[in-house]
Amino acid sequence: MKPLARYAALNSYVEVSRALGIEPAGMMRGVGLDPAGIAVQDRWIPAAAVARLLEQSAAASGHQDFGLLLAERRRFSNLGPLSLVIREEPDVRSALTILIRHEHMYNEALRMRMAVLNGLATVRIGFELGDQTETRQAAELALGTLHRLLCGFLGSLWQPVAVCFAHRAPADTSTHRRIFGSAIKFEQEFNGITFYENDLDAPNKMSDPLMRTYAYQFLDSLEAPKDTSARERVRELIELLLPTGRCSVEQVARSLGVDRRTVHRQLADSGETFSSILRATRAELAANLVGNRRYTFTEIADLLSFSSPGNFSRWFRGHFGCSPSQWRSQQHRSG
Repeated sequence: MKPLARYAALNSYVEVSRALGIEPAGMMRGVGLDPAGIAVQDRWIPAAAVARLLEQSAAASGHQDFGLLLAERRRFSNLGPLSLVIREEPDVRSALTILIRHEHMYNEALRMRMAVLNGLATVRIGFELGDQTETRQAAELALGTLHRLLCGFLGSLWQPVAVCFAHRAPADTSTHRRIFGSAIKFEQEFNGITFYENDLDAPNKMSDPLMRTYAYQFLDSLEAPKDTSARERVRELIELLLPTGRCSVEQVARSLGVDRRTVHRQLADSGETFSSILRATRAELAANLVGNRRYTFTEIADLLSFSSPGNFSRWFRGHFGCSPSQWRSQQHRSG
């Protein structure tokens, strides 16, 4: 199955897109992502869709520095729960080791490796998306974010020895120079950042030794359930695809990088079918959405991919034994 990434990978995407004159919701729908889902930072989405969105947004906006503009807005917390652990590591070496070891906790497609040789440390990044999707913007976003992380540990005046990109230089390199200084190099053999080995031993001023044990216990509690089943991945994709009107077993299979027969076989191993998961997911979403007065029934019908509000109402009555309006009234009285 194709790797996933957290929605946090698109943090500030809406703000940057609008600032550059493109419409974020339409761009997201174009790659099969639900614009409403971006508010749920820990939800998992296909990593390839994120990479395609960044490339298409750069092209539509005419800004080859799109990924870097996103990176400039990155915060430590965008790493999710892992940030609570990294901030308690005693030095930069330990923090990077944890970041690399647990990269799958925020992006299953990202590959980071660190090597130390002749007094220099190099962190290389790459992507395994499962297809031939271009990753120029994803690479610039990842290196820009890594650079900000290192500056957080080493100080805002810190400068790397080199910041290497495998792709060609953009027509305008002003954003690259502003972020990385004069250390940028293009058309290199890899994407990565090189800095002095001594920087790895710089102490982390944020670290609290008494908190480190608790941070590791927290990390262990998160790691245990990470073995995501086929059923869970299919369910997550159904949630994402329903509002786009393209929720089919074929589309889910494409997002996972397999064929539909593989999806059916893997679900059968857990006693499920695509249809049974679709019905259960739709019912759970319907119950939550109808109970929320923020949404009209017409909007809910669209979000759940019904052809009309009438069809949605008939389905709802058949499933729950009452109309959507009766359900909403009951929920309001019981609340």
